[in-house]
Amino acid sequence: MAASMLGIHDNRDSGLDRFRRCTIAHPRLVKAKDELMNAIAGAESNSLVFVFGPTGVGKTTLLQKTGQVITAGLLTELQEDRERIPVVSVEAVAPESGNFNWRDHYKRLLRQLEEPLVDYKVGRHPERESVHAGRRFMPPPRAIAADYRYAVEQAIRHRRPVAVMIDEAQHLGKIGSGRRLLDQLDVIKSIANRTSTVHVLFGTYDLLALRNLNGQLSRRSIDVHLARYRAPEERQIFINIVETFERELPFPEPSNLVHNWEFLYERSLGCVGIMKQWLVRAATAAAQRGSRSLAKGDLESQALCMAQCEQLYTEIADGELKLEERRDAVMRYRSKLGLTDHGSVKATPPAASRFHFRRPGQRLPVRDTVGRVGANSSYLKRGRYCGLSSRPELRRTR
Repeated sequence: MAASMLGIHDNRDSGLDRFRRCTIAHPRLVKAKDELMNAIAGAESNSLVFVFGPTGVGKTTLLQKTGQVITAGLLTELQEDRERIPVVSVEAVAPESGNFNWRDHYKRLLRQLEEPLVDYKVGRHPERESVHAGRRFMPPPRAIAADYRYAVEQAIRHRRPVAVMIDEAQHLGKIGSGRRLLDQLDVIKSIANRTSTVHVLFGTYDLLALRNLNGQLSRRSIDVHLARYRAPEERQIFINIVETFERELPFPEPSNLVHNWEFLYERSLGCVGIMKQWLVRAATAAAQRGSRSLAKGDLESQALCMAQCEQLYTEIADGELKLEERRDAVMRYRSKLGLTDHGSVKATPPAASRFHFRRPGQRLPVRDTVGRVGANSSYLKRGRYCGLSSRPELRRTR
């Protein structure tokens, strides 16, 4: 009996692991993946790509799937060139002191680039070597970050990745009061320029503060928005995603999640990543109870509270508002360029010339007399044909 119970528990654990690893290629994710691949393939080699969206929408999943697609496309070349790395992915770690730690970021990049002797990338001090000759060299706490940056540039040139992807890139905006946001992005832009490698920055809507700091950065930047499901016509797509997750649940009996789709949408705000993490927690709780399906009570016990949902909605709505191209802003910009608001600009007909050139014998533009003019009508007709005036005081009489 104990063995059979242990076997059931192991099967459920394996089912939960499969459910944690499963990803759903829903329309929003597929569209963002295609846009990102086109941006990487079509952009200049020193461009920056900004991928932003709500928290829990699936940006990390998009990063992983894009890396898999790039790796699959270079598989034949990678087998011949063992030194090349298809893509480099690193997370921008949130700083503890309030200032982003570039030295730590460079070291993480070097390890992802499989660079040997990462701790030896700074200049050695002879006095330190003489004192600690038998010990492993470690860089001093105040080691200059420029040494690591140079090593990163050389490693990227040597490994030739298609793109360098930085997850949680909004942490780059963690700076002290004496440093500007533009300085942070100038570092990434300079590395991308010196290595001729596209850099992709994944982050929340906080990344929008780094996106258009000056004209040069805007010109070299490409935006990819991974949005949540919010439009009324997208509700059916969300229901289809819920149904797909239900089929992947590790329970022998149906859980009827589609019946509770409004509650799922309410507490996930239309973000598939939030819903996936929520379902994993609820499925784990139901499996521990020995349940044969996922009940609504399991969903309610693991759902985000209303205060958390309201905070998430405030941040998401603010980010979505910043991305909307409002009509008044478009009109102001077109006015600055001297363009009309609607339609194309119509060509103005050329002004009529003040001088008219006539051929010899061509009549003047005079008003013809209407009706019978008397005995001299035939002569007058001949006179008008010759360009003579038809006024009575200027007529010739017999």
